[in-house]
Amino acid sequence: MIDLNCDLGESFGIYQLGCDKDIMPFVSSVNIACGFHAGDPTTMHRTVELAHKFEVNIGAHPGLNDVIGFGRRSIKITPQEAYTLVLYQIGALEAFLRAKGKTLHHVKPHGALYNMAAKEEELAVNIAQAVYDFNPSLILFGLSGSCLTTAGEKLGLKVRHEVFADRTYQDDGSLTPRSFENAVIDNEQQAIEQVVQIVQQGKVKTVTGNSISIKADTICLHGDNVNSVQFAKKISHILHNV
Repeated sequence: MIDLNCDLGESFGIYQLGCDKDIMPFVSSVNIACGFHAGDPTTMHRTVELAHKFEVNIGAHPGLNDVIGFGRRSIKITPQEAYTLVLYQIGALEAFLRAKGKTLHHVKPHGALYNMAAKEEELAVNIAQAVYDFNPSLILFGLSGSCLTTAGEKLGLKVRHEVFADRTYQDDGSLTPRSFENAVIDNEQQAIEQVVQIVQQGKVKTVTGNSISIKADTICLHGDNVNSVQFAKKISHILHNV
């Protein structure tokens, strides 16, 4: 069965974001913010404990150092900076896992860092190297068919090609930038139809109406989507019955 993952642990201090507890029963993997784009030590600790309770796979979700922009603004960084910021954030989350006697399952870059690594080969190579140097048994999540998944595979990492239930696609297989009006799918039926097409046909319809081939090992839902819990329930049901 295809894995269903969600980005969680994105609250910060007194500001609460997402429905982590409500969505956790319907996913098989979670990507926990590591304090750069979102999250803080207390939120990381609480989310690890919640994931442990629901027995889901726990992944680190490192992002650009941009709390104000939620890590979704492209910031020019060097490949070496990408290496160190990813390594640092993986280590931060790993501390909370070790305290619970748990092990980290995967790493998935967040937001702008994720999209930059999908297209910039040198950046992708350094991110994959950071994951490998931390623990070569970790799984690397990356945009399906991207530079990041290619870099991980070349290093010998286990890789999961990721697709999205609640994002639209461009003809080159990239995600529609969030600055575009049609970037996020809020309509439940549209999200379900996209997942069904991906799972059953290995294809996805782009914003121009074309249908492109896509490899899917894991499907992502965003925890800050207003319909995330409802989407998770429906998509989980679909994945268990396809």
